[in-house]
Amino acid sequence: MSRINGFVGRRDFLKLAGLACVTATGLSCSLLSDRKQAVIADVHSTNPNPVQGNQALKRLLDGNQRFSQQNRKYPDQSLARLQSVAKAQYPFAAILGCADSRVPTELIFDQGIGDLFVVRVAGNVATDIAIASLEYATSVLGSQLIVVLGHRRCGAVAAALKNEELPGKLGLIVDSIKPAVEPVKKISANLNENAVLANIKYQSAKLRQSSILQQLLQENKLQIVGATYDLDTGKVTLTA
Repeated sequence: MSRINGFVGRRDFLKLAGLACVTATGLSCSLLSDRKQAVIADVHSTNPNPVQGNQALKRLLDGNQRFSQQNRKYPDQSLARLQSVAKAQYPFAAILGCADSRVPTELIFDQGIGDLFVVRVAGNVATDIAIASLEYATSVLGSQLIVVLGHRRCGAVAAALKNEELPGKLGLIVDSIKPAVEPVKKISANLNENAVLANIKYQSAKLRQSSILQQLLQENKLQIVGATYDLDTGKVTLTA
């Protein structure tokens, strides 16, 4: 498999995405048509200027400082930027964040169109689909940083602490957080805050189990860090 700048090339990615699915009888599905391939505009070329993890993290933290201090620049939001990323995206960082409406990712980091590849799930849970999306962001689009972003007073984490049966599909989210918060239930002080931190650490560890992300980590082409967002101040703080 060819790799450019350490990342899977477009041609090989399309082969992986469109490989024939062989059935037990030996019949196979055809490869993706040229028309379908054209729809995947983001992978038509390799990231020409990948941003290293440390630089990407500084860029995020600088942006958050501007946001929390009400000194925003609103970068990359012009018509020219919109048109420049229409054919391809090269996000400098990927975020696994909570779907909470009070934590709008691009806003709190003062970033614009095409800057961040954002996956948002209640409780910033690393589901299989979320992990696959982040594998795409890193191995194909060239992002060299993943931030697992939790926040204070997270409702999903609080629900996991209560350990109550929930209706519908809500239990799927809570069940994905319960293993993270069980160890901290014995801590009486700041239970919810400690649970939020434990969940960030737990979901980060799940990402590291991905074979694709593991390889990028080993090749020093990826960093995975945890962070928490303060709903009251707007500040993002890195976690241990």
